[in-house]
Amino acid sequence: MININNLKKYKLINDDCFSALKKIPDNSVDLILTDPPYNIAQYSTGNMSFDWRSDINNDLAEWDLNVLNPVDLLPEFKRILAPTGNIFIFCSYNLIGEYHKVFDPEFDTFQFMVWHKTNPVPNFRKSSFLNSCELIVSCWNKGHTWNFTTQKDMHNFIESGICMGKERIKGKDGKTLHPTQKPVSILKKIINIASNENDVVLDCFNGVGSTGEASLSLNRRYIGIEIDKVYFEATKQRLKNLF
Repeated sequence: MININNLKKYKLINDDCFSALKKIPDNSVDLILTDPPYNIAQYSTGNMSFDWRSDINNDLAEWDLNVLNPVDLLPEFKRILAPTGNIFIFCSYNLIGEYHKVFDPEFDTFQFMVWHKTNPVPNFRKSSFLNSCELIVSCWNKGHTWNFTTQKDMHNFIESGICMGKERIKGKDGKTLHPTQKPVSILKKIINIASNENDVVLDCFNGVGSTGEASLSLNRRYIGIEIDKVYFEATKQRLKNLF
């Protein structure tokens, strides 16, 4: 069992999240902010090739082929969430209905945010809309932590570019390590609204540790769970270098 009282900064766990979550005490996490697989790899049209520019990678990692059912997350999320806690889950259009069906009856409030990506992958063939929006499920109970700022800043709509340049975590071959790495700026906005300093933030689909960087930079404590050894090691190095 993880001793939350002894958690000074962060703890990283290289394990399957469904096993690792069982080691987290009841009512001990103030904010669950996570980015599970979207289950959209099956709809991928493959790489796009052009004569006049480099190919565009339109494939997701193999882990997105593993079907995630939101109902599998609910029991442990409810158990570990503090009474004043919040849940934010990145998802796609194909899963928002499933999250609503499972999570809405269990919490006082079920809402969602829209992340508008200002620099989505272009559609050179002009055959459909740009895939410029992603969704973020938001759940909480009465009495939850909520740091409301101004009416203008509290829209459930965030605009930001996707990770580019130096923010992208690279592998040893110099290529982008994680295909769906989220911008730290978006994560920080959510963390500021939905938690307080010294609170415990959990990302059980840690990836390359963007939620960890955002949490620690805002003086929160962090628990990151990641099954992929490469992503786990990249997170260890990233947080070690920054904190």
